[in-house]
Amino acid sequence: MSARHVDPVRVGVIGLGSFGTLHATTLLGLAEAELVAVVARREASLAEFAPLAPDVPGWLDLGEAIAESDAEAWIVATSTASHVPLTRQLLEAGKPVLLEKPIAERVLDAEQLAPLVADDSANLMLGHILLFNSEFRQLLDELARGRTLRYIDAVRHRPFALMERYPGESPFDLLMTHDLYCLQAMVSRAEPVSFSAQTHQTSDGQTDLALGQLTWEDGCVASVTASFMTPAGMPDDGFDRMEVFGDGWAAHVSSNPRPITIYEDKVRWPMALELRADPGGSSGMLAEQLRCFARVVRGLESVPMGATYQDALQVQRWLEELKRVAGE
Repeated sequence: MSARHVDPVRVGVIGLGSFGTLHATTLLGLAEAELVAVVARREASLAEFAPLAPDVPGWLDLGEAIAESDAEAWIVATSTASHVPLTRQLLEAGKPVLLEKPIAERVLDAEQLAPLVADDSANLMLGHILLFNSEFRQLLDELARGRTLRYIDAVRHRPFALMERYPGESPFDLLMTHDLYCLQAMVSRAEPVSFSAQTHQTSDGQTDLALGQLTWEDGCVASVTASFMTPAGMPDDGFDRMEVFGDGWAAHVSSNPRPITIYEDKVRWPMALELRADPGGSSGMLAEQLRCFARVVRGLESVPMGATYQDALQVQRWLEELKRVAGE
């Protein structure tokens, strides 16, 4: 974090689903932060997590956790519907927040937080792990050299079983939002001038494929695809790729899976998303995001582009416009 000594940031995690637990276990392997509290909706979730961090206390009520724990910053990794009320409660208590995206179900809900968010968003950072993905960071470095953008093609595919695991969730919200955040960083927050989108439904009316197109004033065109279509034989994390074209240059990014594959009775991509939670030293893009959050809390760094409150509002508006023109 700095050449001088900086005390670890004392962090609490709200939500012990798969990603909240990953946040918590990743924190256990960071020198920059210390996990000091967890909050869950069910006692069973606290009991299941306890063996992973037996010295970390847990609560079922956030208000009690704020009052009784010594957490100075919090991570919200809960269902989207609970994001705004939980974040509001934390900001009102003066606690910096790392909020997993999407920021809310609707931009109107997200705008309720505006009076509580600092002008530079220093007290509210949005979770966007792809900003810390090694390949994507290299791509941003290439763009920073002044390269032009003409066409971006981003695809993100996941198993059809996710429709059963997350009933009612659309590929727009669950998947495409990730690539919209990437586009935002690549075009330096420039607002698109046009949107178009299409969907495909299963026989029972669920959306299993979402296609979106965005164009910018300088002529850049982006195509984004998100689906629940990969078959059962493929890993749970599906696959992601991005291709970028400009004047005299092109790039191909395969961020998922990482280049290690295990073949046995079923093929596995053990490092699909560059996430490693290791008490001996966590690594990967989630670990880098949490290190960044610790620096933000300590005032050593500003919230990066793509992770501010205003960035989240912009991407939420893009997402809602794509869903509107697709008829969702």
